[in-house]
Amino acid sequence: MITVHHLNNSRSQRVLWLLEELGVDYRVQRYERDAKTMLAPPSLKKVHPLGKSPVISDGERVIAETGAIIEYLVERHGNGRLAPPPGSDERLRYTYWLHYAEGSLMPLMVMTLIFSRIVPGSPLLIRPIAAGIVKAVHGQFLGPNTKLHLDYVEAELGRSPWFAGAEFSAADVQMSFPLEAAASRVGGGVDGYPNIRGFLERIHARPAYQRALEKGGPYDLLS
Repeated sequence: MITVHHLNNSRSQRVLWLLEELGVDYRVQRYERDAKTMLAPPSLKKVHPLGKSPVISDGERVIAETGAIIEYLVERHGNGRLAPPPGSDERLRYTYWLHYAEGSLMPLMVMTLIFSRIVPGSPLLIRPIAAGIVKAVHGQFLGPNTKLHLDYVEAELGRSPWFAGAEFSAADVQMSFPLEAAASRVGGGVDGYPNIRGFLERIHARPAYQRALEKGGPYDLLS
């Protein structure tokens, strides 16, 4: 049986959701972030040397990285579901969004989160300097680039309801986390992006998504 090494409020929530969509039996091994640092516990390093989540165990196999896990699960358990046919235009779009989610969009979300913690975590005397640096980074890089990417995603979702085309696929599972992060962390969220908001509403309404939340526990990205 597949074991999902599940860290609270993390990318591993997507893996639970995908397994629910596929109807695959699995068990959840839970790990909790450190309340102060928000880092994963050292015990995850016993599963994978990097000590990160998500990671799954399937027999003797240990697979890390969300994209690699998604490809493995869809290939092994999909039976033609949740991925467009090989060679199709939809398959090309599917592959693109699988990589775009973590390669292009998510780094901006992570940087936004990190910079949001710099000023509160700085010594009082240097907070004005830190605040100036953070403001400059947001104004010159994070803000414009986040807008560029969200505008792009918004336009793409105007072409079709799902990222690979007319049908829901594992690419939508992959894209869920950075867009949930954008909705919860970026200034103004995605209020000005009706197609992105519609996408999030559609995925949150899916029964498999709801079942994954029940098994994964509280998910603060949705608050």
